[in-house]
Amino acid sequence: MRNEKQVIYEILNFAENNDMVRAVIWNGSRVNSNAPKDKYRDYDVIFAVTDPEYFLRNQAWIEKLGELIIMQQNDFYEENVKSYIFLMLFKDGVRIDLTFFPVEHISLKYKDSLKVLLLDKDNKIPKFDSSNESYYVTRKPSKKQYDETINNFWWCATNVAKGICRKELSYTKYMFDAVVREEIITVVAWYIGANNNWSVNPGKLGKWFEKYLPSELWSLMEKTYSSCDYEETWRSLLAACKLISIVGPKVAENLGYDYPVEDDKNVTKYLKKLQELS
Repeated sequence: MRNEKQVIYEILNFAENNDMVRAVIWNGSRVNSNAPKDKYRDYDVIFAVTDPEYFLRNQAWIEKLGELIIMQQNDFYEENVKSYIFLMLFKDGVRIDLTFFPVEHISLKYKDSLKVLLLDKDNKIPKFDSSNESYYVTRKPSKKQYDETINNFWWCATNVAKGICRKELSYTKYMFDAVVREEIITVVAWYIGANNNWSVNPGKLGKWFEKYLPSELWSLMEKTYSSCDYEETWRSLLAACKLISIVGPKVAENLGYDYPVEDDKNVTKYLKKLQELS
């Protein structure tokens, strides 16, 4: 695998020798001093270019960066500005996520706090602050956001139970691992935020939860993950309910909101009854 110095050299060499590329911004985990340093980190790079669509129409440039295993290309709109991103995994294991963004709108990318300016041919980009996680810290939810998230957790927990009782595996797993899981991750992230003065980044999809949670809560979080076994899924569902019943009120207390205690008690009782009958 190419090392970081080699990859950045090749990216800059490409940019410096292409007149359409006017600036290069490096962002993501590799410019985050708090992110784990391992070989699996992507290279997240933005090229500010005069004609983004050119690189979509003419993709021979990819060969300059290596031999592909697989690529995914997506179009993005940000405030009605269209850009193109190429997610590229190369045969030596290096992954580069390269965005071609119109140079006249590159200021839209300044809000990301994890960024380093690698190249500015026209000297038009202002000096960036030191790369930091401020853009990614967990924000305080509004009362509406909090109420809807907690309500959706308890409501959809009953859907998981229904799926278990019917022995509908795909439905059960989707409701738990997609719908309910999203609410678990959200509420736990809020709990971590509340316990850290709303100043930390728990990572995408909670990937750094273990770092911030007390051992007993992390153990409970682990128990919310289950296999396709229905009995194990019951245990995981009830573990999730216990977890939310602990962290949910703590978040509400921090924000001055009300936690729906009756919903918690009623749904938990209902789930345990269904478990006994299933």
